[in-house]
Amino acid sequence: MITSLWSAVSGMGSTSTGLDVISNNIANMNTTGYKASRANFGDVLSQFVGSSSGQVGSGTQVTGTSTLLTQGSLISTGNTYDMAIDGTGFFIVKNASSGIKDYTRAGNFSVDKSGYLVTSAGLRVQGYMGSDVNATSSNTNNGILTDIKIQSTIATAKATTNVTSGVNLNSQATVCSAAFTLDGNGDGVNNDPKNYSYSNTTTVYDSQGGSHEVTAYFTKVANNSWNVHYAYPAGNTTAASTSSSPTLTMATGTAQTLTFDSNGKLLSDGSSASSNADPTTYFDFGTSVGNPQGIVFDYGKSVNEGGSGLGGSSQLAEGNQMLNSSQDGYAAGAVKTVNIADDGTITATLSNGQISTLGQIVLAHFNAPDQLNNVSGNLYAESKASGSAIVNVAKSDGLGRVVSGSLESSNVDLSTEFVNMITYQRAFEANSKGIQTINEMLQTLNTLKQG
Repeated sequence: MITSLWSAVSGMGSTSTGLDVISNNIANMNTTGYKASRANFGDVLSQFVGSSSGQVGSGTQVTGTSTLLTQGSLISTGNTYDMAIDGTGFFIVKNASSGIKDYTRAGNFSVDKSGYLVTSAGLRVQGYMGSDVNATSSNTNNGILTDIKIQSTIATAKATTNVTSGVNLNSQATVCSAAFTLDGNGDGVNNDPKNYSYSNTTTVYDSQGGSHEVTAYFTKVANNSWNVHYAYPAGNTTAASTSSSPTLTMATGTAQTLTFDSNGKLLSDGSSASSNADPTTYFDFGTSVGNPQGIVFDYGKSVNEGGSGLGGSSQLAEGNQMLNSSQDGYAAGAVKTVNIADDGTITATLSNGQISTLGQIVLAHFNAPDQLNNVSGNLYAESKASGSAIVNVAKSDGLGRVVSGSLESSNVDLSTEFVNMITYQRAFEANSKGIQTINEMLQTLNTLKQG
């Protein structure tokens, strides 16, 4: 009878613990990335009664709790730094003071005043930065985990070294008999170019990101032959202009000549007989920048260079026109917008139009993730039972993808929790009835003694 009493007490205690777990689940149903827990029950060691085949149990106990790692719903927030994991894995975060690393599914991150990507508690999100972005695993490559920092500094400029253009030059243009000049009226000021067939202006950049307008003047000097002259506003010229047109200066270097065959194909865009390399033209953009600045003007892969002669520039009986033009320089730029791809790569679109890779968030997974230790603040800590963290980039090694602009809701199923709550409540009541019944039986025994 005493055993019955303690069995009923153990049932009340176990169901009470189960209700604690349910209450905690319900309390965290709106916690980002929260994973519900479940109480696991087991019976207490039975005792033998009579023969060895007869056993009577001694009640129940909570043998432990399990974390249910099912996927929570993804809720769109529109905030770039809100992140959810769609699939397996945990974000890695680190306490900057203690150096302790924890793991979380809650991706409600932000950027602190120092530019670090942090949790709401100030823990720094871990990943790769700089040249380590291309590393695929901290376990097998030289990628070193570090604090992710969203750079807001100005990116350096790149000087233009190559201009690629496609141009059609009118085959019916008149041959210019007079030499090209920047001083068309002879007043001593180079602001009125003369004796050319067609011109086009391209913006190039110096070593500090300053922009300069370079104009190419195409002069037909013979059938199927054109000279190209490059001029730009004089940076250090003191001669005053007598008109609204800027004073120009000629670029220096090997003269560039475009030659075509009778079908309008580009035979050569200035490459020498001994080399297929296009000539370099030099510009003086001032003493404070790289000087002289060499730029190669490429008009397509000519026949001399092993091309078809029609992939870039041509000479056909159509109007002079620039078909396409690009150059490889750019100005300095600051971060305008940040984008996070589903593999965790963080890129920034700069004010100069360039896209820069800032870093990459990594994920961790465990052989026994349900054995991680729960830590306050919606964090998990590595345990002996969980195994060591296996770190890799998202969408690899079985890891899920990173969804920027979304958060993972808790996986608490309220209807399931209510059903379990009712079940535990009924079990608690039934065990209390057992205690009440045993108490009545004890009172009957006590009455017999008194009689």
